[in-house]
Amino acid sequence: MLDLLSDILTRLSLRGSLYFRTSFTEPWGVRVPAFRDVARFHFAHRGEALVRLAGQPVPVHLAQGDLIIIPHGAAHVLSCRHTGPEEALPLDDILSRSGFPGHGTLVWGGDHGPRDTQLICGHFALAEGSRHLLFERLPPFIHLRGYGEDAGPWLEATLKVIGAEAGGARLGGDLIALKMSEAIFAQAIRAHIEQAGAGEGGVSGFADLHIGRALSALHRAPAADWTVASLAREAGLSRTGFAERFTTRLGVTPMAYVTSWRMQIAREALVARGLSVAEAAELAGYASESAFSRVFKKEIGVSPAAFRQSGFAQPGAN
Repeated sequence: MLDLLSDILTRLSLRGSLYFRTSFTEPWGVRVPAFRDVARFHFAHRGEALVRLAGQPVPVHLAQGDLIIIPHGAAHVLSCRHTGPEEALPLDDILSRSGFPGHGTLVWGGDHGPRDTQLICGHFALAEGSRHLLFERLPPFIHLRGYGEDAGPWLEATLKVIGAEAGGARLGGDLIALKMSEAIFAQAIRAHIEQAGAGEGGVSGFADLHIGRALSALHRAPAADWTVASLAREAGLSRTGFAERFTTRLGVTPMAYVTSWRMQIAREALVARGLSVAEAAELAGYASESAFSRVFKKEIGVSPAAFRQSGFAQPGAN
């Protein structure tokens, strides 16, 4: 049985890809464009870098061993300390001028640095039409300092393996690095949720023991006849106390969450699994196909039949 976070990431058809490993020598600067339905990450395997995100007043200093995740695919500039954002070149220009073949290591920069900066860069694509408030409430960036050391020996070892395998010459290296990076991404999201504590709004509700019980029960049996009262029983709280706590911590009502999650199950069923509208409705807990279609169109923006036929919700589509 999948746990709550695993179920969310799996249902949203999150798929990762490593788009390059770098060998940057000073001076260097790369302007990375914005992408829709994509979360990007950069891990400083060796050396350091500045990360300037659009709309953020202060650059992020990425030290060796640090990981930054940019959940919403915002435009950003990666650079050394000697290169300003206006001096950074667009990523496409660097890929072309460097002769990067699309695999291996992206080599770029000047000859002023004593050693190169090695970044492992990748992205995770969400299927078109997928959504979840966990992702919607994530901040513009998540910066985890000393990530490998703080998260434990296994994670430090994993990051070292990714650094050794990504873009290497050994058979299966990129696939190994990719699958490990997906695990790293999930762990990073978990760490952010745990660090959020018990504050209001954002993702704090996922770290709340009582709300977590109710969400886990819902995700185990999404088609069950859920009500605020039944969810409150799972949480071990009164109906009123649970509803107030849920809305304060997650920013939506319990039943709004139930509806939204059921529509994501239906979205995945229609395209990724190729089920009919009637089958998707049953899987999402709707006895009436017409009622299901009305809710689906309100949540997703198109009818389930049109969504299924369009093919635009295929995993990894951009």
